[in-house]
Amino acid sequence: MLNDASPTTLTRTDGSTIAYHRHSGKSPGVVFMTGFKSDMTGGKALALESFCRRRGNAFLRFDYTGHGQSSGAFIDGTIGQWADDAVAALDNLTDGPQVLVGSSMGGWIMLLAAMARPSRIAGLLGIAAAPDFTEDLIRPALLPADREQLESQGTFYLQNSYGEEPTPLTRALLEDGSNHLVLRNPIALDVPVRLIHGQKDDDVPWRTAVTIADRITSDDVEITLVKNAGHRLSEDADIVRLLTILDDLLDTVED
Repeated sequence: MLNDASPTTLTRTDGSTIAYHRHSGKSPGVVFMTGFKSDMTGGKALALESFCRRRGNAFLRFDYTGHGQSSGAFIDGTIGQWADDAVAALDNLTDGPQVLVGSSMGGWIMLLAAMARPSRIAGLLGIAAAPDFTEDLIRPALLPADREQLESQGTFYLQNSYGEEPTPLTRALLEDGSNHLVLRNPIALDVPVRLIHGQKDDDVPWRTAVTIADRITSDDVEITLVKNAGHRLSEDADIVRLLTILDDLLDTVED
C-alpha cells in the first residue's frame, strides 16, 4: 500500500523546501519527474511507486518548488530552478545509480538533471517528453496581444484544453528556458533511453521524441509511438505500457 502520510521535506540552502515521498530498495532506484504545473500525487507517479515497491527497487517522487506541497509560488518558477530542484533531490535523496522517468516537462528536467549528474544515471524514460517547449512550442504560438502583454506586464495566461484554470507564463520563464535548451546540440548521455509518445498529442508533437533520439549520443534508444494516444498517457492501457517498458529497462540496466 502506498504511503498516505504527509510528505517529508528537503530544505535547501536558500530556505526553500522540496516535498517528497521515497522508499528504500535495490539499485537502480527510480526517480519520477512530473510535468508542468503537475505534482507527485498523479496517477503515473503513484503507479510507478506501487510498481517499484512490488519489484523491490528504490523509488522517489517529489514536487518542484512552486508545485504541489513544496514551497514557493508557481508563477515565480523557471526551468533552471526546477532542474536545480531535481538535481538537489538526486543528490540528497537517492543513493547509487538511478533511472529517471520524466513526464512532459519532466522529460526536459530529466535530461538537464542527467546532464548535470551523468555518473549517477543508469537509464532514462520519457513520457511525452517536452524538452525546449518554451522556445519551440510556446514562443511560436504567441499572438501579438500575448507578446504585448508579456512585454508590458511580464506575464500572460495560457488557456488549456483540459478545463483547468489558465496557466500563468512569465517572461522570466521563457527567457530562462532559452538558456537551458537541450535539443540544439548532441546530448552526451550513453545510457539506455526509452521514449513513449502519443501520435495524437496536441500539446507536444510526437516528432519531438525522434529529435530527442537523434540528439542523444547513446546507441540504445527506443521510441514507442502510440497511434491513438494524446499527451497525458494516463489511461489504464498507457500505465500498463509504461510499467512494462520500465520493467524491461530495469532488467537491461541491472544486467
